Amino acid sequence: MAGGNGGIRGVYGAVALVAGAGLAWTLWHGVEQPGNALAFGAFIAVGELARWGSQPGEREPAPLGAAGALAYALLGECAGRPTTHGVLQVVAVVVAGVLVGAVPHVARGSGPALDHVARRVLTVGFAAACFQPLYNSGKLEHWIGHGAYYALFLLLLLVLTALCDAVLAAAMLGARTRYPYGPLLRDELRALLGIGSAVCATGAVMALSVAVAGLWALPVFCVPLLLTQLSFRRYAAVRTTYRQTIASLARATEIAGYTQPGHARRVAALATAVGRELGLSGPDLAVLEYAALMHDIGQLSLVDPVPEGATALLPAAEQRRIALLGGAVVRQTGAPAAVAVVVERQADPYRDQPLPARIVRTVNAYDDLTGGSGGTAGGALGALEQLRLGTGHDYQSEVVESLARVLARGGLAPVPPG
Repeated sequence: MAGGNGGIRGVYGAVALVAGAGLAWTLWHGVEQPGNALAFGAFIAVGELARWGSQPGEREPAPLGAAGALAYALLGECAGRPTTHGVLQVVAVVVAGVLVGAVPHVARGSGPALDHVARRVLTVGFAAACFQPLYNSGKLEHWIGHGAYYALFLLLLLVLTALCDAVLAAAMLGARTRYPYGPLLRDELRALLGIGSAVCATGAVMALSVAVAGLWALPVFCVPLLLTQLSFRRYAAVRTTYRQTIASLARATEIAGYTQPGHARRVAALATAVGRELGLSGPDLAVLEYAALMHDIGQLSLVDPVPEGATALLPAAEQRRIALLGGAVVRQTGAPAAVAVVVERQADPYRDQPLPARIVRTVNAYDDLTGGSGGTAGGALGALEQLRLGTGHDYQSEVVESLARVLARGGLAPVPPG
């Protein structure tokens, strides 16, 4: 973890250096075309204010601000007049807008997400460094003019900027979590097809619109973007509520005394970590998490509870019966069919299972064997040894070894029940 923290500190150091250079240069030399700088700075600040109510872990908590920052970085003209601001002023305006917009959030105890701020400063700085010197020197106009090739150049630059942001985001998350870099990058690249492409396209269109219509184009874009952002917030809130409902439903076995307290949450947290280790991402991880939360729900159909809820110690036929009962219950909850399939097949021989079911079965067995308290090295190592002995039929060796690596990164500590 020390290496990961060192990487994060290195990124923050680079951001502080770039931001400090931008602010110092702008204060020393003065603000070029202050009207443009003030308008875009206010637009970015409004975007930061609009992230009020954003969900934890949201990929882009302030898409309006991100689009405005990109537009300023790619701004070559305003109402037909060439702009004169440079790369460092772009950085200064973005930093100032983010800081101003963050004041109300800081006042209520929730400042800006530092990783998002760092990514914004670096990626916008990258876009400005690729565009502003070429435009201000006249080389861009000489090479491609102002027609369709100019728009294509902006599109290419936005693609490179988006890729830069995805690489940086995956690297920072990997440094924090020590998850494999490949799946994290794949998640970020997949997100480019959604909110990422929308932000980039909006930034380019804003820059082109301001070049023709002037600063009046900014409020024209602001209102529909705010409404779109509000719709995304509501959608994210619905997804969060759905996950909370699944988690509450999973606790029914604990409340009824069929499983140990925290068992479902521990299995879900550890299974998700193993899934990332094995390369799962996006929707596959969501299916895995939901199935892990509800993997024991079939026990509610039993007349007599399983001792301590440890289904891994039951005969294979009884495990399959409970799994099928659980799948039937999950299908009635309205959860995706893929979740029910994982729950139903978690007790099958691993060669007949999809990968999420193999992960759920292995992690569930680990938690059962350790009694939910595998914090001691002996308990964890003993459970892993038993799992390795069952890799011929019950557990896939790759999943068991992935579980061992995840546990080793945590010092063989138990997954917290929260």
